[in-house]
Amino acid sequence: MIYLDNAATTKPCLECRKAVAEAMENQFGNASSLHNMGTASLQILSRAKRTVLAALSGTKSPLDGEVVFTSGATESNNMAIFGAAERARCRRIVSTAIEHPSVARALDGLAERGFEVVRLAPKDHADFIEAIVNAVDENTALVSVMAVNNETGFAVDVPLLYKQIKRKNPKTAVHIDAVQGFLKMPLDGDLISVSGHKIHSSKGIGALFIKKGEIIPPLLKGGGQQHNLRSGTEPVELIAGFEAAINAYRGSHEGFLKLKNHLLKRLSELSDIKLNSDERCVPNIVNFSVRGVRSEIMLHSLEEDGIYVSSGSACSKGKKSGVLEALGVSDKDADCAVRVSFCADNTTDEIDALCDKISKTIERVRRGTSKNRF
Repeated sequence: MIYLDNAATTKPCLECRKAVAEAMENQFGNASSLHNMGTASLQILSRAKRTVLAALSGTKSPLDGEVVFTSGATESNNMAIFGAAERARCRRIVSTAIEHPSVARALDGLAERGFEVVRLAPKDHADFIEAIVNAVDENTALVSVMAVNNETGFAVDVPLLYKQIKRKNPKTAVHIDAVQGFLKMPLDGDLISVSGHKIHSSKGIGALFIKKGEIIPPLLKGGGQQHNLRSGTEPVELIAGFEAAINAYRGSHEGFLKLKNHLLKRLSELSDIKLNSDERCVPNIVNFSVRGVRSEIMLHSLEEDGIYVSSGSACSKGKKSGVLEALGVSDKDADCAVRVSFCADNTTDEIDALCDKISKTIERVRRGTSKNRF
């Protein structure tokens, strides 16, 4: 098997699996219990929060704030967006046209409640950060922007964006969907969403960072766990695995760049390849179109040889991508788009196998097209 769909999900690493098993076996107490088993679970939560805080900024200085563990990025994004909107007096929200559905649909909900939602498309602005900042005014309650787009790898300089927005309007809350950017780039924001299963932890665990001084109401009400920000008994086992995956993460910009450059070299040897990921994109996600071969046909052909890639967001389940359109990709090329996303375990030999199969699929489709003409 050759797995090149790591932007959709990653294989839980050995360290994560061991930590989950250890907590299930020996540290399964309720973190709210007053006995020793509860104390042991509470220590896991406290240590994991410190680890997340240290990892978020990507620098030696951890961000100052609170970490709330959630069921994943969708909950974190909804908690941040609806929480910021509920406490806001202003009614303007600035975002982009390339957001994940867990952000885009949440913003749809706010628009239905009467909020003014501005969505900017990268194709319309030479300087995307400048465009976002220019859209912020004195009535802007929230800016919500993803650090790295999950379909193409389009990246935003988050610390720069945050600094400029706060300079423009200090009262505007800044939410960053950092699901694809966590552990891969420096981050900053008032609210930052991350997910475990994108960094070799398990599914069902994520976190929301809330900067010191930022106040949002809880999305869930109940027993008051996690400082009353997210009620419900904490999944200590999943949190232990999440922390272990953070500590064990081996991905690097240099390693991903090596894989990307090898992929681009091999793709350049094929005809009718259109790159949809440019120099603004992170190296671990590469989106390209194989003109003349629809995405579905290419994906199933690769799967025959145990090679797994994607045509875009795993959450869209084959639906037309508005993201690619907002990035300037034509409908025709979007219909032929393939997304390859790397992890630290991928190799250049795997990329060679991928490109060899793509070449064979192109030839097979062309032969079939030629026969159908007569």
